[in-house]
Amino acid sequence: MLEFAFMRKALLAGLLLSIMIPMIGVVMVNRKTSMIGDALSHTALAGVGMGLILGFDPLIGSAIICVIAAFLIELIRKRFPQYGDMATAVIMSTGLGIAAILSDFAPGGNSFESYLFGSISSVTNMDVINISLVFVAILCASIAGYSGLLAISIDPNLARLSGVKVKAMNAVFTFLSAITIALAVKIVGALMVTSLIVLPVATSLIVARSYKSAYLLTIGLGIVYMMVGIILSFYLDIKPGGAIVVNAVLGMLVFVLYRKVRKA
Repeated sequence: MLEFAFMRKALLAGLLLSIMIPMIGVVMVNRKTSMIGDALSHTALAGVGMGLILGFDPLIGSAIICVIAAFLIELIRKRFPQYGDMATAVIMSTGLGIAAILSDFAPGGNSFESYLFGSISSVTNMDVINISLVFVAILCASIAGYSGLLAISIDPNLARLSGVKVKAMNAVFTFLSAITIALAVKIVGALMVTSLIVLPVATSLIVARSYKSAYLLTIGLGIVYMMVGIILSFYLDIKPGGAIVVNAVLGMLVFVLYRKVRKA
């Protein structure tokens, strides 16, 4: 497996993403905004379509669209706080509608489909470089803003009174989340990214007794799910996104059984 260059690139990119995505997933789940990840991953398809049609890197298009969509969602949620879910649904519907139209004009149906469910053979050196740069940014932001993000997750108003720069931290988190989701589309697939955001967090919450333990366990589970999914994708010739999600679901069931046995 490792004798193939595309697999080495896919495993490296997958390893970095498997750490990045759970990092933002923990915060999203605690803020009860995990569906925003779903909206962004689907909206990213519009950027992919633009890139395929206009002849530039589809990931650049998906990153641009994701960032715009993420800040639009935040803007609508602030203007109409009582309709937070509506903002997410509106942006996702708009992005999917545009993506559906652009898919009819995108050259090569297989290319567009690979972004739906992920592909390990299409990862390039530039993808690895881009993911590595964003990984460093997220790692630094997560370490530096760990306590601030925790405070915001619990109560934004209390965090503001405690001296946390809520607006600035939310802006940075929103930007990095959008970029991460856009980059993950190529390997995990636009339809599967949300599963990797939510399922490792949901699994860790079954047994974790603190935010820190949930945070670390989520990252560990993300790595296991991603690596096993990519390896199964190679040997079984299946879509990596589907393999990763099935692993995550099975992992969650194992933890549920473990908790029941421990209680018994």
